[in-house]
Amino acid sequence: MDIDQTKIPQATAKRLPLYHRFLESLYASGKHRVSSSELSEAIKVDSATIRRDFSYFGALGKKGYGYNVNYLLSFFRDTLDHDELTKVALVGVGNLGTAFLNYNFTKSNNTKIVMAFDVDENKIGEVISDVPVYHLDQFKEKISQGIEAAILTVPSNAAQSIADQICDAGIKGILNFTPARLSVPDDVRIHHIDLSVELQSLIYFLRHYPL
Repeated sequence: MDIDQTKIPQATAKRLPLYHRFLESLYASGKHRVSSSELSEAIKVDSATIRRDFSYFGALGKKGYGYNVNYLLSFFRDTLDHDELTKVALVGVGNLGTAFLNYNFTKSNNTKIVMAFDVDENKIGEVISDVPVYHLDQFKEKISQGIEAAILTVPSNAAQSIADQICDAGIKGILNFTPARLSVPDDVRIHHIDLSVELQSLIYFLRHYPL
């Protein structure tokens, strides 16, 4: 079935990896079918939203039966290109960057940090969890090896200039873990993840929106 991915709402697209992860756990447990209400309870997304998300991809289930786990898993694996390895670079080998290298998406078989960059001469040449660390000056040279995205974990005062360097090298996706709100070209997608903001938001909701 040919699906125009540009017609899928971005909110739906962001939930697809969540669906895929849960379906993997269902498949591993030997479960063969699942209802939207069961999915809802597990991933904390209301069942109407799940049914609407799935409807963008055609008839994925049957009324009164639910969804075939194996079929859904295969479908979302293909949709998310999970059979193709996505190579990622990491820029900034501080505490957070090192944690990423040690974790390196161990539960995913399709995403891998394959190289890291820093300007600290004491880190250049290190190999952390099988990932080599290069000098940032080598970024453009090294990412010619099929890198599709970059994770940015650098001091915020250096983030924009490094983001410029990443974009100039042809990278089209940046996951920004710095507090800086970065400007990038229109053809580059950037996702900002500010842990301090997320924590402050959580605390605000705890205090003002009790469950």
